[in-house]
This record gives sequence, structure tokens and C-alpha cells, in this order.
Amino acid sequence: MNEFKDKVVVITGAGGGLGRAHALEFAKRGAKLVVNDLGGSAEGEGQSDMADQVVAEIRANGGIAIANKASVSDRAGAKSIIEDAVSEFGTIDILVNNAGILRDKSFKNMSLDDWDIVINVHLNGTAYVTHAAWPIMYEKNYGRIVLTSSTSGIFGNFGQGNYGAAKMGMVGLMNVLALEGASHNIKVNTLAPAAATRLTNTIPGRDEDLSQPDPERAPHLVTPAVLFMSQEDAPTGKIIQAGNGRFSLAAVYSNSGVVQGSGASYESFLEDNDAIFDLTDAREGWWRRRPKSD
Repeated sequence: MNEFKDKVVVITGAGGGLGRAHALEFAKRGAKLVVNDLGGSAEGEGQSDMADQVVAEIRANGGIAIANKASVSDRAGAKSIIEDAVSEFGTIDILVNNAGILRDKSFKNMSLDDWDIVINVHLNGTAYVTHAAWPIMYEKNYGRIVLTSSTSGIFGNFGQGNYGAAKMGMVGLMNVLALEGASHNIKVNTLAPAAATRLTNTIPGRDEDLSQPDPERAPHLVTPAVLFMSQEDAPTGKIIQAGNGRFSLAAVYSNSGVVQGSGASYESFLEDNDAIFDLTDAREGWWRRRPKSD
């Protein structure tokens, strides 16, 4: 219970749902929290005092927290989140990028405004906040960063082209930052959560009564994975799927492939089609594999 005591934790989008669950658990374990949330709707409109409410809840339980209501999609606002952590607590140890919105439509019906705002909040917002925290972690040779992806990006989901693209972008960002942070003890991992929240209730075909939530789909059942990725002995470069009390690993694999050399052509590709698509010897990460040569 003391592992996170006095750690400075920043969580974006922590005014409700998953972010709130993460914040409450970290606070219970003695961490000092910056609870960020613009407090807008699931579509990213308006603002409210959701962050203040979570801070009040944490303080009522004897925890330490401050609120920040900036938008992660605004560069100055994103920077202010980290500045508030440093101003109040002196540093940042753990960053959980959780903020997000939804503008779900099939791609043919989606406006480019709906595309841009979802990319800006999820992918750019994550990059902006992480970019502000990175120099601090790099300088002190310590940092734990969690990015929030989704199976909608990793595997796809109808009507979520903007969201899926942003969420798969998290995996690419993680892959690079895990490499760049390795020499300075910065561990970067990705969460792919599943829980009943006000955001998931806007997905086409979903209509859950959040006033009577399913206990098996509670957001706090995702949080153990976030703590695992934030601990002292955290892995790096991993994608952990968490939801409904179930935890699993997702990964990108590649096979040995076929070497055709300078004689490669469309016809030779067709001839070796079966071998090219054979995943029998697939291993995680392409750079660790050397193609077979006949």
C-alpha cells in the first residue's frame, strides 16, 4: 500500500469514469494527485467542475490533490497541467494520459471537424502533456507514463475511424518513447481498457443505464493494470488490456517472411503468398527476426 506514497501523479480526464477511478486508488495509496479535467461533455463541448468534485472526494478521504481544468488539446493548457504539478508538489513521477472524447460516425458520414477534434484531444493531447513532463522525468532519471489506447484502434470498431486512428497512434508513440526513455529509467506503457462510462454510452448500439451500472464493468476494475504500469518495477513498451476483472496482453508480431531479393515481382509475391502469410514462427517485434532465405 505504500509503494506510491508521496509519488506525484498527474491524471488527465480524471473528473469521471476511468480517470476518477485511477485517481481515487492512487490517492488511497498515498500519492499526491493533479486531477485534470476540462469537464466537458462526452463530445468535448462545454466545461464544468468535475475535477473539483474528485479533488473534494480525495481530500474528504484524507488524500492530497489539486485540480486543473485545462484542455489537453491546447498546448498552453497541456503545459499548465505539468506546471501545476511542479508548482504544488515540486515534480512529477507518474503521468496517466486518460483524457478523451467521442464523435462517432461511419467514415463516409464523418465531418473533418469531427476527425480533427478527436485526433487533437486523444493523440495530440497525449503528446502535448507528455512533452511537458518528459524533460522533468529525463533530468531526474525517473518516470512512469501510461497512454490510453483502445481495442477500437488495435482491432477496429465500426463507426470509430477518428477514435481508432488516435488510439492506435498511442501504440506507435509508446514504441518510440519506450526506446527513447530507456536510458533514463522512463517506462512507457499503454492501457487498452473496457468499462462502462459516459463515453462508452455514446458508442452506436450502446445504451447502458449508468444509474444502475453493471458491477462487472466498473471502471475501478481497470485500475490495477494502471498501477502495475506505474510501479517501480514496471515493464516498458507493453499493451495491457483490462476490463471486467480480466487482464491480458496485446502485442505486434511478425514472421520470418521470404527473401526474394532483386528478382522480386508481383508474380513471385503470388508464388510465395502462403509463406508470406504463414505466422507459424511469428515473434513479437519485427527487428528481432531475420527473414528466411531459400
